[in-house]
Amino acid sequence: MKTFMAITALAVALLAVPQAEAGRSCEAKKPGVQQVERGQALAERTLQALEAEHTKNGTQVVVLARAGQDLSKYGLRYSHLGFAYRTRDAQGQAVWRVLHKLNHCGTAESAVYRQGLGEFFLDDLWRYEAAWVVPAAEVQAKLAALLPDDGRAAALHHKQYSIVSYPWALRYQQSNQWAIETLALAMEPAASTRAQAQAWLKFKGYEPTALRLGALTRLGGRVTSANVAFDDHPNEKRFGDRIETVTVDSVFAWLQRSGLGGAPVTLRL
Repeated sequence: MKTFMAITALAVALLAVPQAEAGRSCEAKKPGVQQVERGQALAERTLQALEAEHTKNGTQVVVLARAGQDLSKYGLRYSHLGFAYRTRDAQGQAVWRVLHKLNHCGTAESAVYRQGLGEFFLDDLWRYEAAWVVPAAEVQAKLAALLPDDGRAAALHHKQYSIVSYPWALRYQQSNQWAIETLALAMEPAASTRAQAQAWLKFKGYEPTALRLGALTRLGGRVTSANVAFDDHPNEKRFGDRIETVTVDSVFAWLQRSGLGGAPVTLRL
């Protein structure tokens, strides 16, 4: 019963906003029974794995990803990440919460949410698969101090959203971009602005994913989707069909390459 309560905890938004999904439009339909069951099963198994990791190594924080969309044509496996951290509920029971940024129903705005594992995996997943990276001990300690603090957790949040926002610009901010900028703030408190956080990320060798998107694809995306914009990308890259953005795959590779985290762990149903 305690496990069930932990993975089905209701979301607590840092900002008062309507239901939202990362990069998806809101549809007037409830999730099907099978979708709920599989999402909860994935959450349950993820919880068990994270608890085992905590018991073995004292892990308190992981960078957790899900596969909400089919991005295989871009060579990508995961679509969205957040920070999962171990804490205690009002009854003193150990629970895992996920702090992540979500787009408002396909609009050009977003907010930061705190959810249980059950809700994190209740999205309309493309694949029922979880993946995570365990940060280095120092990174975990600094994230563990920041994540429960609503003010610090949302300090670098920028509500103007584009799903393909340029990593080194300030006009928009997509979900994965918020996460690594917040990680930069945790590691370097002096990085109190987005520009300073991005400078830290460059210093630490973060490299975004370069997507090859032709002019028709870019035009179609901008015309039909409020949450897709390309006008923050440098002209020489944009008109050269090179769109750079923050992806889960690039973050996982960077964490391991930089020594900030370990190799990704994958869990499939």
